[in-house]
Amino acid sequence: MATSPPYPTHPPHPGGPAGGALRHAHWWQRGWVRYGALSTLLALSGLVILALVREQTGTEGFLVGLGLAVLPVPLLIAAFRWLDRVAPGPWRNLLFAFAWGACAAALIAIVANSFATKWIATATADPSSADTLGATVIAPIVEESAKAAAVLLVFLFRRRDFTGIVDGVVIAGVTATGFAFTENILYLGTAFGTDQLTGDRGIASVTAATFFVRIVMSPFAHPLFTVLTGIGFGIAALSAERQHLRRVLVPLSGLLLAMSMHAIWNGSSTFGEYGFFAVYAAFMVPAFGLLTWLVIWTRQRELRTVREELPAYAVAGWLTPAEPYALGSMRARRLARDYAAHHLGRPAARTVAQYEAHATSLAFLRHWGRRGRAGADFVVREQELLHQLWLRREVARPALDYAARVTAPPVPVAAAPWAMYGVYGYPAMPNSAYNPYQT
Repeated sequence: MATSPPYPTHPPHPGGPAGGALRHAHWWQRGWVRYGALSTLLALSGLVILALVREQTGTEGFLVGLGLAVLPVPLLIAAFRWLDRVAPGPWRNLLFAFAWGACAAALIAIVANSFATKWIATATADPSSADTLGATVIAPIVEESAKAAAVLLVFLFRRRDFTGIVDGVVIAGVTATGFAFTENILYLGTAFGTDQLTGDRGIASVTAATFFVRIVMSPFAHPLFTVLTGIGFGIAALSAERQHLRRVLVPLSGLLLAMSMHAIWNGSSTFGEYGFFAVYAAFMVPAFGLLTWLVIWTRQRELRTVREELPAYAVAGWLTPAEPYALGSMRARRLARDYAAHHLGRPAARTVAQYEAHATSLAFLRHWGRRGRAGADFVVREQELLHQLWLRREVARPALDYAARVTAPPVPVAAAPWAMYGVYGYPAMPNSAYNPYQT
């Protein structure tokens, strides 16, 4: 429900009743304790995984693998960040997701896969079948579960930042990018070590073949699998609180789909000489295209939600009439930031970006509120976001108004069926010309 400016209702002060209740929380419930424990866990996982990978590849192989494996990472992170530009989540969530994938999930996968494969080989006395079973069954289950844990943690403990399908896709994709980064170091480093023993060089080397398959042809493989899990959590985030069964079954279904796709991909080498290319062309590429279309469509729907929900706040006086249109256009948003940067400097551009983010969150909050999904703290969150907008209005409004004027669609004007003087090339009538309405 939109209220009128200029005196927004501020959220409860931290020292009030809510803040006082937090003072009596147990020590393990404090934020800094949780952050410290999580940071320590990720740091220890990183050190252990570093030691394990270096032990298998050697120092030289590790450095070569690291240098090659890092190449697709900036491109993938930029792609996922681009998808999240309508309502960008905080960088700390992305850093956590990447660190979890590269350290914790990779460590779980290496330890669990090795243990399971050795156990199967011992139980069946058939190492070859154990390797095949480990790659096509054990690895997809273990790896996708380990990566899904990061999505689950953000979903549970950063619920305000996890608002829909795009957020699920971004968190899952960045987690998988971190996992693939560590895995690529291992594979490329091992391939380099093999080439050192055999003396192979250039295009015919194992390193070149591994680089082509993992870095050139399929850098999106792991993100593509885990994105299915992220979509499941994104749909759960859009579900009402009372839909408990749906909020559990949909993420599980996404996880099972991710495991299945991962298993098909890993098993492609067992389908014959051209099995890998057949699976790649007939399965992976269409799936990648379909998911890309889904995410872009979802992003356009988010922009439409912004355009439809914010006019209520313009009527109440919180926004100017042009702002809902500008905030619902990515081109107008970019022009507003550029305008602020050109006239007032980079800090002003950051202020406009913050204004855009808060306004988008406000539109989503109102959308959920009208559907009965906003939660009991709807009014507090609405007033908090309105307050943040009001603090930045002096810088953001001129920039957004300018962007709205520049990007506004032209209004067609129909020409009169008779000659009009002064337009369309006709000369203006002189003052002495005959005017039938003059007396």
